[in-house]
Amino acid sequence: LRHLIAIVGFLPLAACVPAEPEEVSGKDLFGQYCATCHGDGAKGDGPIAGDLPKAPADLTTITARNGGAFPMIAVMSKIDGYTKGDDAAMPELGVTLSDGPMVLADLGDGTETPTPARLLALAEYLKSIQE
Repeated sequence: LRHLIAIVGFLPLAACVPAEPEEVSGKDLFGQYCATCHGDGAKGDGPIAGDLPKAPADLTTITARNGGAFPMIAVMSKIDGYTKGDDAAMPELGVTLSDGPMVLADLGDGTETPTPARLLALAEYLKSIQE
């Protein structure tokens, strides 16, 4: 009986321990939210690319267009919608990708910043497909 009381006494504490975040696939997120415009290979040749007022960017050349460095914060800001610029066709995915767990991520400035796991996963996927 004493063991049962001890176990029951710890149950409220167990509820405070955060669950392990589920694995988020940047490739799957790309397929779900980006491939229609940017294409499966991220070259800007998705099935509706020709119907857009501005051609979608080739996302495999982001690093090349930025002097050999992948601009993680700028990419995440563009996906999020924070830096929309003149690209009216690019959807703002911030609310959609913020649904879910937050993770601490060093985005290149040496500081760990709370970041939506889904947004980070998508940006990391884009980084992984650079030519």
